[in-house]
Amino acid sequence: MTAARVPWIVGVSGASGTPYAAAVLRGLFDAGESVDLVVSRAARLTLLDETGVRFRDAHWKDDLAAWLGTDPGDVVYWPPGDLGGGPASGSYPARGMLVVPASTAACAGIAIGLSKDLLQRAAEVNLKERRPVVVVPRETPVTRGHLEHLIALHDAGAVVLPASPGFYGAGARASGQQLVDFVAAKVLDAIDVGHSLLTRWSGELGAGRLSE
Repeated sequence: MTAARVPWIVGVSGASGTPYAAAVLRGLFDAGESVDLVVSRAARLTLLDETGVRFRDAHWKDDLAAWLGTDPGDVVYWPPGDLGGGPASGSYPARGMLVVPASTAACAGIAIGLSKDLLQRAAEVNLKERRPVVVVPRETPVTRGHLEHLIALHDAGAVVLPASPGFYGAGARASGQQLVDFVAAKVLDAIDVGHSLLTRWSGELGAGRLSE
């Protein structure tokens, strides 16, 4: 790594919703952004179930390319058990962190400072350093405890961005990928990274569908 490299840290936790993570990663790479990636152990099971792709520490480059369907850009991978990894320290240069999708366990761990793995520790570090942190919970319905953890994250400075796609860009017949891209676009908007993943609301009814 060079001194000029300041990546976005992307944490993928075990909630269902790995397509959201893939869309965000592709968006970051398309924008020329550097990425540090942490994939939790639970996320590997979800990824295998949802895509058939295995994610292995020893073969992460090939597995990441297979998952994204393209060669990734500037990326450094950190195993989730590496609590001595760069993102575990506030002195490690980073633009901020995205946790997508964010499981209830990850939200709880980050909110209370549990730091049970590198994903949780890195998120806590970025919160304490007052860097942008976006957390994308996908669970539904939610319990009071989950809501309390989300409020704690909000109060700590995180953007809580549920995976709730809108339909105005493509209408009720939107494809699954269009709905995934809508959420990824909102994540990238939250950190001011440019993209073309959605048709923005223009004030004209049906404008998004007419532009297709």
